[in-house]
Amino acid sequence: MRIAVYPGSFDPITNGHLDILNRALEIFDKVIVLVAINSQKKSRFSTEERKAMIEEAVNDPRVVVDAYDGLTVEYAKEHGASHLIRGLRAVTDFEYEFQLFSANKFADSSIDSVFLMSKNDKSFINSSMIIELHNKGIDVSELVPSSVLKRLK
Repeated sequence: MRIAVYPGSFDPITNGHLDILNRALEIFDKVIVLVAINSQKKSRFSTEERKAMIEEAVNDPRVVVDAYDGLTVEYAKEHGASHLIRGLRAVTDFEYEFQLFSANKFADSSIDSVFLMSKNDKSFINSSMIIELHNKGIDVSELVPSSVLKRLK
C-alpha cells in the first residue's frame, strides 16, 4: 500500500487544499492529512476544529485526518508513509518548499516528496487570504468547503 502524508496548518482548509488532496489520491492508496501543531503560531481555529473541518469536507475512506507537533518525516515513518505531499501555487512557494524538502531529506532520506501544482483557478487561494476576504465581507463560498463556511460565520 502506497501511503502519503499531506501536512499543513489547514487554518482553514480551502478548496485548493482539497484539489491537491484529490489529485494525491490518484497516486496513493491512502493519504493522511496531517494538521501541523505549531505552538509558536497563532491559529484562527483550534487543532480539533481544523481536524473536524477536514473530516467533514472529505468523504473518502482512503483519507485519514490526524494532528502532530513533531517532525513530519518522523510522523511519516511511524505511519508507513513513503512520501509527503506538497502543493505549489507560485514561484514564491517553490523557494520555501525547496528548503523544506532539503531539510526533510536531511532528517530522513527515506521519505520523498511529491509536489503538485495548483490549478490556475485555485492558485491564489490560501488560508490567510480566505480569512482576510471573509473579514472584509467578501463571499468566500466558492473558495472553501461548507464545513469551513459554517465556522466562519
